[in-house]
Parts: sequence; structure tokens; C-alpha cells
Amino acid sequence: MKKQWNLLFALVVVLIIAIFSVINVEPVTVNYLFGKAEWPLILVIIGSVLLGAILVGLIGMMKIYQLQRALKKAGHNDINDDLER
Repeated sequence: MKKQWNLLFALVVVLIIAIFSVINVEPVTVNYLFGKAEWPLILVIIGSVLLGAILVGLIGMMKIYQLQRALKKAGHNDINDDLER
């Protein structure tokens, strides 16, 4: 049931981002360290959301890897067996 709520929440967030992006289609100036560029605001919003999601995913994967290493170091050989109990 929790997975269904998470999926529903994710769909609502994606829908809000999509509506917000479609409403904001005018071009904006993006300042880089080495120059400027004109981009449609929809691309800036979607790019920012995707970059944020990738960063959160990478940080989460690093934390899971650290926890798995800590479990193995503590003497737990098979983590999946421990989770099924």
C-alpha cells in the first residue's frame, strides 16, 4: 500500500511540474560562468528538476552502499536474507 501512495505522490508532483512548465514557455536569459544564452523557461525548469532528481538518486545510492558495507563489516553476509526475516 505504501508503494501505491508513493507512486500517487510522484504522479501528482510530476503533473504539477508539467503544468507549471507548460505555462512558462517564454524565453529567459541563463547566465553561465563563460557567457549567456536564451533558453525557453520550460527547458530550464525541466532541466533543473532532472538534475535535482539525478543528484538525489546518486546521494541515495551512496548512502545505501555505505549501509551495505557497514552491515557486511558487522558480520552480516547476506543482506537480502536479513531483510526477508
